[in-house]
Amino acid sequence: MTRSSANDGRHETDEIKPFRIDIPQAALDDLNERLARTRWPAALPGSGWEAGVPVEYLKELTAYWATGYDWRAHEARLNAFPQFTTVIDGQDVHFLHVRSPEPGALPLIITHGWPGSIAEFLDLIGPLTDPVAHGGDAADAFHVVAPSLPAPATTSSVC
Repeated sequence: MTRSSANDGRHETDEIKPFRIDIPQAALDDLNERLARTRWPAALPGSGWEAGVPVEYLKELTAYWATGYDWRAHEARLNAFPQFTTVIDGQDVHFLHVRSPEPGALPLIITHGWPGSIAEFLDLIGPLTDPVAHGGDAADAFHVVAPSLPAPATTSSVC
């Protein structure tokens, strides 16, 4: 079924498409190159967090992202769960849908706040969908749906 969206002219459908995170290596290489080329400002003498993020802290954080963070390991961990996209009210929505092996499992939607992501739930999904494998009772099983909340719309009005 196709519907028009009043928001942006895109057509909505009832279609749910499988999704997989697959960041091209060229994009990761580009990011690392840009991080390596960062031109750092001098730190303000005697200033700490009250003047913003300290330069030394940013340098350490950047070094971690450039050399210590294993994107491929995290990408694989996220891809271990069934992911999908659909369009709701003109907005592309990404979500995990992890079915329990228990036939009597109840559906459960878990949502994160902003800013946040579905990555917050990765350690919960196993115990929720398969409590028996985690020392629990089959009666406590859920089919989990975890949508990635879209970014809030920007507005020029102030409330």
